[in-house]
Order: sequence, then structure tokens, then C-alpha cells
Amino acid sequence: MSAPAPARTVLVTGAAKRLGREIALALAKDGWQVAVHYRDSLEEATKTVADCAQLAGRSAAFRANLTNETAVRNLLPKVIQQFGRVDAVVNSASTFEHDTVASFSFAAMDKHLRSNTGAAIILAQALHAHVLGRDGSASAQARRPLGVVVNLLDQKLWNQNPDFLSYTLSKAALEAATTMLAMGLSPQLRVVGVAPGLTLTSHLLSQKKFEALHQLSPLGRSSTAADVAATVKFAIDNQSITGTTLLVDGGQHLMKFERDFSLL
Repeated sequence: MSAPAPARTVLVTGAAKRLGREIALALAKDGWQVAVHYRDSLEEATKTVADCAQLAGRSAAFRANLTNETAVRNLLPKVIQQFGRVDAVVNSASTFEHDTVASFSFAAMDKHLRSNTGAAIILAQALHAHVLGRDGSASAQARRPLGVVVNLLDQKLWNQNPDFLSYTLSKAALEAATTMLAMGLSPQLRVVGVAPGLTLTSHLLSQKKFEALHQLSPLGRSSTAADVAATVKFAIDNQSITGTTLLVDGGQHLMKFERDFSLL
């Protein structure tokens, strides 16, 4: 009899709450052991870990400030030490702070690029080194991917407006990095982008306003958290997808919005 396949482990950044939590729970429900990354939300991360463990049997929380390169480089090794292996990384954490052409600064751009772009690239680099060291020879023979990175992007990249300039620049850089990483880290890794539309409300929107904006799409609805989580799962499972982005937004990227949703 062949040995049972090892349990699959995924690192989800920003998994303590909101969309990251929904992605973590969806993957745990599918049997993935989930490494829950958080920065400051310890209480919420602890709850996500407990909920994921109930679904998949094992989960753990890992704290890291994604603007700190040393912290990012130490993150995946800590997950590997805890679980023994990592098979996927979902880069869901995101800095989202308002600036415009008028208020733009190097400091704002640097903060967004570090957390939204640089951290995702370093984690992809680390996962590639891990799977290459773990079973690189098998990969060279079989020419099949052994790991996957999913980068959360934004339909805003295909429907640009000047609001949240540094955030948008960082996501545009991550979209370009998704293509380059898919080329540079193959065949061991696949790298896929997932771009939601307006998905969850925030302190910037009332529930009534959110519901009205959510309907502004060719399909009459934008993405739900369940839609996005299901697409992340699809990107992870489908062995033929790499170097591209799946837009999950009800078609909002086909429309033109002069301002960001939060400012409409």
C-alpha cells in the first residue's frame, strides 16, 4: 500500500478577519490546514484558528508586519516549522489607505508597495525555495506544479480612477508581478491573480450605500465573499492556470467609475 498523501497546508495572509477569514474558512472546509497570518488582530486570528481547526483538524496563527522585510522572510519558515510543509500561499492582506495625486508621497507609496507587493513576492520566493528543496527532482521529472500562490488584486486595475493612488499602484505592481513570478517560478509553482469587485462594506460606507453600490454592475451584483473564496479555491485546485488573473466582480471592471466606491 502506498503511503497516504501528506495533509495540505496553506498560508493565508490577513486571515484574521474580513475576506481573508472567509478564504481561510473555505479552504479549511476543503481539508486544508490553515496558517492564519495576522498583524494586530490577535483576538480575531484566534477565533479564525479555532474555526479552521474545527473544520480541518489543525490550524495556527502567525504574527508578522508585512511592511518589515525581515518579518516577511521569517514568516514562511515559521509556518514550515509548525506544519512540516506548505503547499500554497494566498496573499490576501492589504494596506488600503487613501491618497490622491495631490497628497501622494514617497512614504505612502513605500508603505503600500512593501505590504501589498513586496511581501507577496518574498512569500512566493520562499514557497518556491521550499518546494524545490522538498521535491524539486520530482518536479523536474514530472514537469508539474507542486505549489501555488494566489494574489488578491482588485477590479479597480481594469477600471481606474485617481483615488487611493498608492494602493492602486501597489496592486498594479502585484498584477505585473503575478505574470513575472509565474514565468520565473515555474514549473514548481503556479501563480494566479484573483480580482474581486466591491465585496464587503467598511466604515466608509453605510449598509444602505453599500447595497446600492454592490448592484452597480452588468450582472446587477458584484462579488460576495463566498464568490471570491470559491475562486481562490478554484485557482488553487486547477493545475492548468498560471500567470493570469480571474476577475470576480459581476462585470464591474467593464464599467467606468470616476471615483472609488467608498467616495461615490
